[in-house]
Amino acid sequence: MGTLSFAAARRAVLDRVAIPGAIATESVWLTDAMGRVCAEDIGSDRDMPPLPRSLRDGFAVRSSDLPGRLTVAGEIRAGQMPTETLVAGTAVSIMTGAVIPDGADQVVMKEHVTRAADRVETSRPGVAGEWISAAGSMAQCGEVVLPHGTRIGAGAIAMLASVGRTQVSVLRQPVVRILATGDEVVEIARQPNATEVRNSNSWALAADVKRFGGRPEILPIAPDDETVTRDLIEYGLKADLLLISGGVSAGDYDFVESALSQLGAEFYFTEVAIQPGKPTVFGKARGTYFFGLPGNPLSTLVTFRVFAEAALARLCGVAEPDFQLSRAALRSPYRHRPGLTRFLPGKLSNEGRSVEVLPWQGSGDIPALVRANCLVVVDSEQEEWAAGDSIEVIPA
Repeated sequence: MGTLSFAAARRAVLDRVAIPGAIATESVWLTDAMGRVCAEDIGSDRDMPPLPRSLRDGFAVRSSDLPGRLTVAGEIRAGQMPTETLVAGTAVSIMTGAVIPDGADQVVMKEHVTRAADRVETSRPGVAGEWISAAGSMAQCGEVVLPHGTRIGAGAIAMLASVGRTQVSVLRQPVVRILATGDEVVEIARQPNATEVRNSNSWALAADVKRFGGRPEILPIAPDDETVTRDLIEYGLKADLLLISGGVSAGDYDFVESALSQLGAEFYFTEVAIQPGKPTVFGKARGTYFFGLPGNPLSTLVTFRVFAEAALARLCGVAEPDFQLSRAALRSPYRHRPGLTRFLPGKLSNEGRSVEVLPWQGSGDIPALVRANCLVVVDSEQEEWAAGDSIEVIPA
C-alpha cells in the first residue's frame, strides 16, 4: 500500500467520507447549540441594520458641508430615534450604533474635529457614506444569514439570537466509539504499576469528539488478545465512526489490523509520512469508517486532529471541513531532517503572531501537551527555518 504523504492521506479521508444521505434532526436551545451543525437555512427577520447607523462616535454631517465649520444642533444616542432633519451648516453629535438623521450622509470621527462650545471644525473632505452602515447593508429581510450545514460557533449563536431564534434545528450527532488497546493500559481510576499507563487517550479523544460535534462512547480496554480485540472492534463498528487507540504498529501483540481484516475491513492507508503518528490506519468495515491511531498520547491527538476530525465533520453534515491552519513567526531557529511532516507542541504568543517549538520527550510527553496551545506544522520538504521565519500552526 505504501506510505502516503500527509496531504495525500488527508485527501483520501475527504474523498472517501461523504455526508450521509439522510441525517435525522432535532431542535435544541441556543445554550445547547454550540458545535452542532445547522439543519435549516436561517433567514433574517428584518433588514440589518433596519435603519442607517453610525459606525463611530463622532458627528453626523452633510458631506457637501466639508471641510468646514459647523454648528452642533444636538445629540443622538444609540437606541434613540432622530426627530429632526439635518440642515446645511449643522452637525449632530452621534454615538456608535445610533441612527443617522435624515439629511446626513457622513460621520466624522470625534478625533478629527476641533470643538469649541456649540461649534465643530474639521479639515476632513466630504465623503458620502463614510462611517455609515446603510440600511440592509449587512443583510436584507429574508436573506439567508446562516446556511444549512454550518457548524454553529459563538458567531452563529449571535446571529441566531439577532434574528430572534431561541431554538434551532440541528443535525443528529454521529456516535463515535473509542477503543483503547494493550495490556499496559488500565482504567483511570486504577493505580498503575511501573509498567502500566492510565487510559488517557480515550478520555482525550472523547473530549475532542465532543468538541467537534460527535457523541463519544468509551469502550472497555481491549487486552492483547486477538479474539477479545476482534469482538470489541465488531461492537465498535456498530457506531457511526470507530476510533482505535494503539495496536496498529508491527509488534507481536498488535492485533488491531488482524482483527479488522477478519471483520472484512478495506484499508485505504496504513502508514503516513508524519511524525508523530506514522502508523495511522484508515479504512471501512461493515459499513463504518474506522481509524487506527497510534497509542502514544501526542500521536493519538495529532492523528485525530489532522485525519479523523475531517471524517467526523463530514458525518456531522459539514461539506467542507475547516483545517484551521494559520501562520506565525518562529521565535527561535529550527531545523529537521526533511521527509516527514512533523506536528510539534508549540506555544503561540498571546497575540498569535509568534510561536516557539516547545521541548518535548517524544509522543508520550503529556506534560508538553498541557504546556502547548498549538501544534507547529513542520513542512516535509524544508530543512531549516531562521528566527522570524513564518511557519504554519494549528491552534489548540
